[in-house]
Amino acid sequence: MNKITSLLALMLLWSILPVAIAETYTPGQKVNKNFSQLAKPFLATHCADCHGETEPEGNLSLHNLGPVDEVNAGIWQAVWAQVTLKEMPPKDEDQPKVVERLQFSDWIVAELSRVMRDKGGFHAHLDPNKGNFVDHDLLFGKLPDNIKLAPTSSPARIWRVTPQEHITRLNELINREPEFNPSKPGLRTHGDVVPTNHGGELKLYFGTDRIIRWQGGTVAYATAVKSVPVVLSSARDHGLENYPDFYTVNSAESTQILGVAADIIRYMADGPLSIAKPYQITDDPRSIADKMKGDIRGLPTSLVYSTKVMRPLTPVYDLMHEEGITDERLRAAVDYLFEALTFRPPSKKESNEYLTVVKQSIEKLGKKNGAVLGLSAIFLDRDALFRPELVENGKPDQQGRVMLQDWELGLAVNHALRYIKPDKELRKTIVEGRMRSKADVKREIERMLADDSIRKPRILRFFREYFDYDSGGYICKDSKALADTGVSNRGTSHYRAMFDATASTDRLIELILQDDRDVFKQLLTTDKVVATRLDNVYFGKRRSKEEVAASVVAAKKAAAEAEKKKAAELEAWKKANPGKKPPKSKKQKKRRRPNVNHNVSQAKLTGSKIYARVSRRSFGNGSMKPERILATVPEDQRLGILSHPSWLVSHSDAMDNHAILRGRWIRERLLGGGIPDVPITVDAMLPDEPHNTLRDRMRVTRKTYCWTCHKKMDPLGLPFEMYNHAGLYRELELNKPVNTTGEIIDSGDPTLDGKVANAIEMIRKIAESKRAEQVFVRHAFRFWMGRNETLNDAPVLQDAYHAYKDSGGSMKAMLVSLLTSDAFLYRTRKNPALFKEN
Repeated sequence: MNKITSLLALMLLWSILPVAIAETYTPGQKVNKNFSQLAKPFLATHCADCHGETEPEGNLSLHNLGPVDEVNAGIWQAVWAQVTLKEMPPKDEDQPKVVERLQFSDWIVAELSRVMRDKGGFHAHLDPNKGNFVDHDLLFGKLPDNIKLAPTSSPARIWRVTPQEHITRLNELINREPEFNPSKPGLRTHGDVVPTNHGGELKLYFGTDRIIRWQGGTVAYATAVKSVPVVLSSARDHGLENYPDFYTVNSAESTQILGVAADIIRYMADGPLSIAKPYQITDDPRSIADKMKGDIRGLPTSLVYSTKVMRPLTPVYDLMHEEGITDERLRAAVDYLFEALTFRPPSKKESNEYLTVVKQSIEKLGKKNGAVLGLSAIFLDRDALFRPELVENGKPDQQGRVMLQDWELGLAVNHALRYIKPDKELRKTIVEGRMRSKADVKREIERMLADDSIRKPRILRFFREYFDYDSGGYICKDSKALADTGVSNRGTSHYRAMFDATASTDRLIELILQDDRDVFKQLLTTDKVVATRLDNVYFGKRRSKEEVAASVVAAKKAAAEAEKKKAAELEAWKKANPGKKPPKSKKQKKRRRPNVNHNVSQAKLTGSKIYARVSRRSFGNGSMKPERILATVPEDQRLGILSHPSWLVSHSDAMDNHAILRGRWIRERLLGGGIPDVPITVDAMLPDEPHNTLRDRMRVTRKTYCWTCHKKMDPLGLPFEMYNHAGLYRELELNKPVNTTGEIIDSGDPTLDGKVANAIEMIRKIAESKRAEQVFVRHAFRFWMGRNETLNDAPVLQDAYHAYKDSGGSMKAMLVSLLTSDAFLYRTRKNPALFKEN
């Protein structure tokens, strides 16, 4: 009887004090509560005061918001963003407990995923631009006791190769790139990505290293040479791009790849495609001069190739040039192409299937055309376009995770660093079954990171996507607005300078990575720049009207003095040689007057010679040149990559700077904050007032409804007004002293918050921030894992951060930590329960 009484008393106590027993929650687990049990009470408690029935904030009433459906999905997505970012409820209101907020957020994601499954799906939580929606303090701080983390892994998936990786794979089939030269480490090397040409196009070219003469100018040369453009699409123009959830290969791309494949196979067999007559291949262009008369500019007949074979000679060449057909030759060609395109040898079944396809094609079309068509099919193999991580054969652990093994693991390691197939040592390791453990991965990663001859373009790609400094050449500038900045607006001069600037910034990053100390801080605060001659203008200072006038006067005075000196020298000669006529100077080309840019006080960049990776010869005399210098930037005017024209122009628009875009970049990439999407009801345009400064025109963002978000961006972007939209330093804007003040607000680190005088002060402040370093690690995680972090990844992120700090800021140490983590090594075969139907 006493036992029953005690049990009843205990049950009564539980019913009276339900909060006394803390509810535990694992982030991402299925929330077994419906709208009435979870969402409705949350809205009533935390949202109704501001978003009730009458006069709701932002005209958004949640009073009658019901369960998630197709009609109200947009409202629920906005609620999810505000609650997840802790914008709702406002900071001065009672806040939900951590578990309550997490459960509410996960419930919305699950419901939106279920409702929108057949309507295009819900993907916002998977978007790399929404990665910061995960609470930073929970990732790097102490979790509440009632949050229990699950062992991390990534979903089983197939990961489409990037456009850069794909074109580099194809380039391997037709071009020989130079081997690594330790004395000139900046020059393009075998294994480096195919870079853009001076026009910003990413193409591979057939046989340009054999062209010894062309008829016509640069454009004619460019149109005559056979080339292959990028086929695979890229959905984003900034930020992290390579997420498996967002890419596939469509039918149009497949058709283009088949056309490309045919050209490549024919070139592998026969050599140059851009000729019309056999006599165009000769070592003596003069011998055919009489055959190249007339206007043949832009035609294949305008080119002369040397007889030297430069392309790789492969089993495809052997197949096409051997008399008859044998299974041995066919299989050799099939197996070679398969491994060249997929980076692994084919299974016996795969080899037999493609052999059958090629034989059937030859039977119908004849040897040459049939072999081209049959072998082209390999270019569309799944593994030629995707990297599978399906863990179909491994044994799951207790959490349902399967570790990548053998080729899947080896190719994951290879892909983390490289764009070409595994080197001999990694391939041997995989074939011998020594790629099955964390220790195996660590051994291979450390080996490759230590070897400079093994090119690692994926690391540089991370920095391009993180900093977004490679878009300057694609920002179409208004011609007058560009001229007003002080730089040349003639032809493509500015755009070529920006593509050059991208290559220079690439090289500077490589130098900092080579030193591998305080990498993040060095990138933000370096006083070094890799520069071309034209960078003396771009790193210069825009002169005032008075300074321009003084420069013009000085130039005229100098010219007058030069003429006076010349006349005096002539008069002196006549006196010394009476009765004689002055000697005539040798016939020379008429000298042009020096092209003095009076608008700019040029920087005086000097330094040691250095090289930057640029495209192979592709546009005749218009090709970019690899020669650069390593110089020091003007003191108190520049500091780190964010003050370089490559970054500044990439974050500008046609007419002016883009302070909002720059501020958002600082907020998201350095401070780890998130910005909700602009509501469709907002007209996100600044007034067209050419006589007002950008800061003046941005007054519209300070309206109450806008300022909630803009206060997190505008004060971070406006300090960069010390530069104009071509990246030149300036002290005046519209003939008034430029206002470069700003403020860091709600950064998440109280020591960072406060006013700043200009961009340099702000950069210095952030560069010392522990939080900014952690945000850098978060972005590295996303890039190498191909997904957003979750709270379950907190141990991985913390380990990577400690590896970075404990090693003195080593990027290599951080990479070893990330690439040996469970998030990299393990896959789950099914989507997490969060994304299942409730």
